[in-house]
Amino acid sequence: MQHNTQRNQFETQREQTFNNDFSAPTDLFAAAAAADERAGFIMKTYTYVFGAIAAFIAIQVLLFTAVGGAASMWEIVGPVLATSRMSWLIVLGAFMVVSWIAGAWASSDTNPTMQHVGLGVYVVAMSLIFVPLLCAAQFYGGGANTILSAAMTTAGLFAALTLAVFITRKDFSFLRSTVIFGGFAALGFIITAIAFGFALGPIFMYAMVAFMCVCILFHTSNVLHHYRIGQHVAAALALFASVMTLFWYVLQIFLSRE
Repeated sequence: MQHNTQRNQFETQREQTFNNDFSAPTDLFAAAAAADERAGFIMKTYTYVFGAIAAFIAIQVLLFTAVGGAASMWEIVGPVLATSRMSWLIVLGAFMVVSWIAGAWASSDTNPTMQHVGLGVYVVAMSLIFVPLLCAAQFYGGGANTILSAAMTTAGLFAALTLAVFITRKDFSFLRSTVIFGGFAALGFIITAIAFGFALGPIFMYAMVAFMCVCILFHTSNVLHHYRIGQHVAAALALFASVMTLFWYVLQIFLSRE
């Protein structure tokens, strides 16, 4: 009897020591974590988002500087993309494959290194697919002023949507079906347009801006309610992907007005 009592005391002491020495388990939902742990998770998530955006900008600067500017870059990518519609389909297909792999790595629950590699791979892939659009903005759309205006508009939309979620604390998980099926529908339209050579037009661009705003609401809500403490890299990737896609279509709208 005494032996069992001592053993129970030892187990209780060991459990208390474990709880005092370690923070919340990484599989604990952020919504169920203590206030300081939840705040730390949110801080990490948005630090990674802004870090990914900074890395995207740095990669663009390095790419355009390395080849001698936008004119030289267009001489490289222009002929490749102009050869046939299949070129864009190949680029889109490659980007989708890389995005899927990067997302799977970033969502890894057991390997923090792979999470960071996944986010890094996705940032590089997004940087590369943006090159032709940024070249077009330089040559046909007013240059750096147009890009800056589109970036500021995107930042304003992202900030407003983020504040709306954080202030209301509303759970937008009901938008999951809209995000999934809307994504497949948009992809179908894009592939069809590339394959058959017709322009999607400004209505599609505005629709995609609205759709990406829905995606930002959904993913921001997940940060508050559905991601786990150890999933800050995956959460950052989802937000970064939505913000950059929003920027893609906002920039196209600005270019269509030139």
